[in-house]
Amino acid sequence: MRPTNHLRLPHLAASLRGSRILLVLPALLALQGCAEKQVRVRPWASAIAVRPHLTGPLAANPPDLTEIEAPELSLAFPPLPSPLAVVRQPARPRVPVQPAPETAESRKPPAPLLEPQLTPQEVASAQQQLNESIAIVQRNLDVTRGRSLNATQADLTSKVTSFLQESKQAVHDGDWTRAKNLAKKAQVLSEELAASF
Repeated sequence: MRPTNHLRLPHLAASLRGSRILLVLPALLALQGCAEKQVRVRPWASAIAVRPHLTGPLAANPPDLTEIEAPELSLAFPPLPSPLAVVRQPARPRVPVQPAPETAESRKPPAPLLEPQLTPQEVASAQQQLNESIAIVQRNLDVTRGRSLNATQADLTSKVTSFLQESKQAVHDGDWTRAKNLAKKAQVLSEELAASF
């Protein structure tokens, strides 16, 4: 090995750096382009004062603008469809409703309610049972007076009074069987109410 090699290394490194710079400079100049073809940026305020440069055959003989005929423009545009166009259907004619003609069936009175015919002894028996049930209901309701009732007891009391009112209406209508049955229901509920105390 020669002793001069290590003296040449710094000189070689410096020459490589220089050659890199020489390679990069032409690339930068190529990217810049020609100075004549660079686009000059003008402020917007001065853009109005700039006139275009004509090139080619129009540059030698510019046309006289007064001799050019303007094209005929028609201002009759077709109407634009409305985005809110509503398609309406024609209104239906209103025809008054004619009453149905009366037939023999429509003239008949409504069919009577079928109630069992009670004999006078059965009516007397129904009245006696009705009076006994009403008396028991009144005694059981007297037990509840002056006491505070819970929700179940209040519900039973309202049902008992409702059955009594319906029973009185059935007596008014002359339906003794129904009146007796409603009074019996009121009696059973009133006994359940009295047993809850």
